[in-house]
Order: sequence, then C-alpha cells, then structure tokens
Amino acid sequence: MSSDSNDTAAGSPRLSLYQYDACPYCALVRMAIRELGLDIEIRDVLRHPRFRRELIAGGGSSQVPCLRLDYPDGRTRWMYESLDIIDYLRRRFG
Repeated sequence: MSSDSNDTAAGSPRLSLYQYDACPYCALVRMAIRELGLDIEIRDVLRHPRFRRELIAGGGSSQVPCLRLDYPDGRTRWMYESLDIIDYLRRRFG
C-alpha cells in the first residue's frame, strides 16, 4: 500500500467500495465509513454484475471488499483487504 503522502501529491482520489451486504469483512469497512462520516459510493457486486466485472477487470480479482481510488490524473488504484482499507481510511480521513 502506498503512503498517504503519495495520495496528497496526486490529489484526492474519488473512492468506491466494491462489496456485498452479507460479507462480514465488507461490513467492517462499511462501519468504518459510517464512523468517519465519509461519502463513498458503495458498489454491490452481487446485485450488479457489471460492478463484479469492473472489479475483476480493474483489480484482477473478485475478492471483496475492495476500495477503488480514482485519481484526478487518471490513475486508478485497487486496495484489497478490509484491515488495509480501514487503516487507509482512518489515517487519511480520521
């Protein structure tokens, strides 16, 4: 995972969370998002197959949760693992 300073240098990314409701790891990330009061688009990979296809095509895996970071310069970063995502969100926005 790259450091927050790299995010700052590149500008603030637009965030999207790929997940599904019954996933306990996804629930942990959603709870952190609520606690931090963040407005992050939630993309349900089971209800919307196109989000699952985006996740596999972009991130290389269907694993959830996955945080997609779209930077103003056109780069996209895919972050897997609930604890890594929560740590990133808390350091960046907490």
